[in-house]
Amino acid sequence: MSSPAHPPLDHRLRRMTGRDPDEPHRAATPLELLFDLTFVVAFSQAGAQTAHLLELGHWWPAIGGFAFAIFAIWWAWINYSWLASAYDNDDVFFRVATMVEMIGVLVLALGLPQLFHSLDEGEHVDNGVVIAGYVVMRVATIALWLRAAEHDPSRRRTALTYVWFVSAAQVGWLVLLFVNLPLAPTLAFTALLVVLELVGPYVAEHGPQGATPWHPHHIAERYGLLVIITLGEIVLGTILAVSAVIDEQGWSVEAVTLAFAGTALVFGLWWTYFTMPSGQVLARFRERGFAWGYLHYFVFFSLAGTGAGLHVAAYEIEGVAHIGIVPALLTVVIPVGLFVVALFTVYSMLLRQFDPFHIWLFLGAIAALVVAVVAVAAGASFGIGLLITAASPFVIVVGYETVGHRHQAAALHRALGG
Repeated sequence: MSSPAHPPLDHRLRRMTGRDPDEPHRAATPLELLFDLTFVVAFSQAGAQTAHLLELGHWWPAIGGFAFAIFAIWWAWINYSWLASAYDNDDVFFRVATMVEMIGVLVLALGLPQLFHSLDEGEHVDNGVVIAGYVVMRVATIALWLRAAEHDPSRRRTALTYVWFVSAAQVGWLVLLFVNLPLAPTLAFTALLVVLELVGPYVAEHGPQGATPWHPHHIAERYGLLVIITLGEIVLGTILAVSAVIDEQGWSVEAVTLAFAGTALVFGLWWTYFTMPSGQVLARFRERGFAWGYLHYFVFFSLAGTGAGLHVAAYEIEGVAHIGIVPALLTVVIPVGLFVVALFTVYSMLLRQFDPFHIWLFLGAIAALVVAVVAVAAGASFGIGLLITAASPFVIVVGYETVGHRHQAAALHRALGG
């Protein structure tokens, strides 16, 4: 039996019997919004550490550390959010468990500087604090799944499958915590644990007792909210870049150009992402949730990476970076390009239809990024390069608002059967 759409106003202990997946007007709760605040800190920490290594020209430690950090942050968020979509009853147990997960996120964020530093040295991986924070989060997750298994007999086996996979992965992470392995074996073992983490939910949701009662429109909203939080990193990077120009030159045309370009870039990326009709399609085709949800890793990776690139731009403008202006611009251009690729991929996987018009939008967006790099290589300022970069998502926006929205309406009509 599902929990009522409007739970009591008190927060006493209640049974986790599962929410109604068709509940009308389901929206993110204040508790979920509070939980998301910790990820602002985590993304910022990952971006700052990455930017430092990038401005030194240490590309591979920066990229590798960033990829792992974003996975750890994203995976912690995704596990909580899907569980909450299915079982959040807003009682005191769920609230306290959420607080424990928030503590784990903050501990993980505090461990990122040591992780990046060790990867830069290249001898071993100092991931003890990161793993400790991750384990704290997962202990709370296991407690919630055990409670769901007890209170929801119809999905007991599904919940226990989550418990077994999460527990097995935590044993592996604890091995990494206490066994000081060299760099190569650590990376290989980490890759195996990542695969185990990714496989667990798929096995659980496809078990004989069926999937958990997650809410498609709620999940779509939750992902959109995390996208907005990640876009905040680009806003922060823009502020840092503009501040660097003001410190060097005072208020100037370049400072205004950077401020406008960074804001336009954030706005264009936001507009582009929210052209995707995720909730509508997931409500009809719940089985597409896995591909849609997992591929979002690259969306968050690219958006947070764009923010890190603007941190690098600030270093370059201040004159302390060890790379030139073109490589500095590439740290922004490449993540934006990855976002474009990720968005078109997620959209195509969601609707499972091919539209030739999308190829033209994609090529136009990528062409704008190429022009930005060529312009800066030819002598244009970073502000001009960023302004041209900001035109990339607006190619998609203009195409969607003039023609593409009709293509999407037709595609939805075909997909949803009218």
